[in-house]
Amino acid sequence: MKVDVFKIAQSGPDDLSGLAALVQQGTLDPKTIVAILGKTEGNGCVNDFTRGFAVATLKGYLRGLMGDELLNQVVFVMSGGTEGVLSPHMTVFTRQSEGLVEPTQTGLALGICHTRDFSTDEIGTLTMVEVVAEGVERAIAAAGLTAEAVHFVQIKCPLITAARYTQAAITQDSYKSMAYSRGASALGVALALGEVQRGDLTAADICHNYRLYSSVASTSAGVELQNCEILVLGNAPQSHSRYRIGHSVMAHALDIAAVNRAIHSAGGVGKGGQIVNVFAKAEADPSGQLLGHRHTMLDDSDINHTRMARAVVGAAIAAVVQDPMIYVSGGSEHQGPAGGGPIAVIVV
Repeated sequence: MKVDVFKIAQSGPDDLSGLAALVQQGTLDPKTIVAILGKTEGNGCVNDFTRGFAVATLKGYLRGLMGDELLNQVVFVMSGGTEGVLSPHMTVFTRQSEGLVEPTQTGLALGICHTRDFSTDEIGTLTMVEVVAEGVERAIAAAGLTAEAVHFVQIKCPLITAARYTQAAITQDSYKSMAYSRGASALGVALALGEVQRGDLTAADICHNYRLYSSVASTSAGVELQNCEILVLGNAPQSHSRYRIGHSVMAHALDIAAVNRAIHSAGGVGKGGQIVNVFAKAEADPSGQLLGHRHTMLDDSDINHTRMARAVVGAAIAAVVQDPMIYVSGGSEHQGPAGGGPIAVIVV
């Protein structure tokens, strides 16, 4: 397997000029695209339609280049919110499996999976945890990875809008449903990787028992889908890719040591090498404390705490790597310890 990674700046959610240039130059074969992760400049909350706008624009462009069959297999993950210094962009992953002549080495490998659609009553429940776990296992197998070789699992998951409320839904609050969906999806990753045992998990644990978490899960909720789209990234010993990935876990929003640990985990940046992109989760510590001091992110009625957390963590990471065009997603329920979150780095 040969995986390539392209980070492309965008002037707006519908700006495909950078992607189109790579296609026209012959640098990127659209028929090899398997996943696209993006940061769009919406609010990242329930009514952020920049995510769906970006996906619809991408699908409209790619349909004529790759056909419906290949297009329907692509994982699209748009994470809204580029608060602070975060710069809007997309990261395109391509995969080739035939006609490879490059020597094999330990390098990047990926697998994808689309789960079935979830009913309103299943979002944020143990059913969702189990379905996601099965999907993650399928993606790991498709990547040819072992659980130990997985460094990052990105999932786009649904939420519950007011139009879809039912009496049996986990919550009647659309914004809270994002947290439950993210949390259940993350626990699905933890279950698939053996970070959490099924016998230790109850329905009451979801979005309450934050001692249970995955060290590699990154989940993002949106209105633009009803299923979960899963991307698994890791290093395989027989890869044809020149890229490598590593990860660590931020213990808190200002844990810059974790950024350097993730870079080191990826093998570091040698002479002539570079960091391709950073992927991280961010949240306002639910304790209301950060390094022993009170923070007010959870008490602000004007700005959602997920938005402020993205700004804080985005600035901390960007200061280390000296690049604001990074992927930072808000809301890290069961994704790393409370107040922290996983961080992954791809280098070349």
